[in-house]
Amino acid sequence: MKIGIFDTGTGGKLVAKRLKKLLPQHSYITAIDREHAPYGNRSPEEIITLTDAAIQPLLSCDIIVIACNTATTNAIGSLRQRYPDVCFIGFEPMIKSAVILTKSHHITMLATNATKHSQRLRALISEYAAGIHIDTPDTRTWARMIDQGLTDDIALGEVATSVAHGSDIIILGCTHYLALEKRLSHQFPHCLIIEPTVNIAKRISDFAN
Repeated sequence: MKIGIFDTGTGGKLVAKRLKKLLPQHSYITAIDREHAPYGNRSPEEIITLTDAAIQPLLSCDIIVIACNTATTNAIGSLRQRYPDVCFIGFEPMIKSAVILTKSHHITMLATNATKHSQRLRALISEYAAGIHIDTPDTRTWARMIDQGLTDDIALGEVATSVAHGSDIIILGCTHYLALEKRLSHQFPHCLIIEPTVNIAKRISDFAN
């Protein structure tokens, strides 16, 4: 089966690497929109237009994975309407899983501004996270820094504050932030760090079967 993977940079490469390891029997094609990256500070209308243009080389794939939380939360609905015969599977912040897993009822969500302000995320929080405290540190510069190879220079002070105040779950709500996973695990060993690649792989397998 041919799987297309879309992102704006490093996140797509990291997702492709993980999916190839989990599901090596499939072939993979990536479409990376570096020209317009990052999407995280753009309007929903811009994100829809840019994502639609960027996925054109992937439309012949059996599945298109939107490996960008910003594009998923802002554009996947429009894509499904425009291309009803295409199977889109999207990355989005794991709010429901975090709520199930947290013991302190306090979560740290790392996501772009466009994801934070999306209707989709608001709906997820409204449906699953009533009564849960969710901190959203300022990550506006992170995706660009990761694409520039400056991952180690990213300041984690706001994350540390959130954890100090009781957060026990860190949601990686942007695939670029997979590049920070080991560092976060080392710095915050008592927090569970979650991201949906394994869930995405299961959905691909379910579709293939």
